[in-house]
Amino acid sequence: MFNRPNVIFLKGGYTCLPIGMVAKLFRIPYIIHESDSVAGLANRLLMKKARKVAFGIPPSEEVMEKHKNYVYTGIPVAPEFKEVSLYKMEQLKKAFSFNPDRPLVVITGGSQGSENLNETTRLILSELLKSTSVALVAGRKHYENMLDLKKYENWDHASLESNFRMWEFNTTMDELMGAADVVVSRAGATTIAELAALKKAVVLVPFERLPGSHQVENARRLEKAGACVTVSDAAMMKNPALLLEAIQHLVRSPRLRADLADHLHEEACGSAAKKLADLILEVVG
Repeated sequence: MFNRPNVIFLKGGYTCLPIGMVAKLFRIPYIIHESDSVAGLANRLLMKKARKVAFGIPPSEEVMEKHKNYVYTGIPVAPEFKEVSLYKMEQLKKAFSFNPDRPLVVITGGSQGSENLNETTRLILSELLKSTSVALVAGRKHYENMLDLKKYENWDHASLESNFRMWEFNTTMDELMGAADVVVSRAGATTIAELAALKKAVVLVPFERLPGSHQVENARRLEKAGACVTVSDAAMMKNPALLLEAIQHLVRSPRLRADLADHLHEEACGSAAKKLADLILEVVG
């Protein structure tokens, strides 16, 4: 028996396309949420018949003209991602066994990790550790290939004696990134939303080979707004010093870090989840 829903919420991705097509066939209203600066193929195909198109970022004038049914909602993030005071940063550094008086750089490629970010970190780590502490989340996919870096992670019983720690995956990314003075990351929309909520200075290294280059566009838009520093992935792989220089420049420039964090924080939308919920209920009603 077919249980007819009152509304369908589609987040994007190829799995949403057949569901959206069936919804059109049975005249079931559906809502799309697009997180990135550039809509994916599935969302582009489904937008015309969507009852509402919710955007995770403020849409461009071109988008507004094309989609009269748009709504800007922002991107929902877990409530743990929120602005961190300087005192709280110090306490979090201590909790992760880092020196609270030393700048902390957190490098992450997401839960699966980024091979290019990991390999570049390997090449610049010794230089970075001369002036900073470094936390690397290597990712489940690439952690085994990075175990040689454990030589930089020295413990005396339960006390960290070095300025480096590496994780395969960290279940408290809100706290780890909250402790950071600088975060180096890919440019996925949800990660950006989390960093915006945390009010962090970030270096974005967008993954350039994704369809539609949406991470490149995400980073480009934020860089233009003065909300991040961007390093090209391809250029970084040719010259790892580019990432090193970008990080060191931010570490040495507290005023610049504050300005970047302020501008990125303007992207945060703490009411995104409520806006989406209200939108779904509006369509149901």
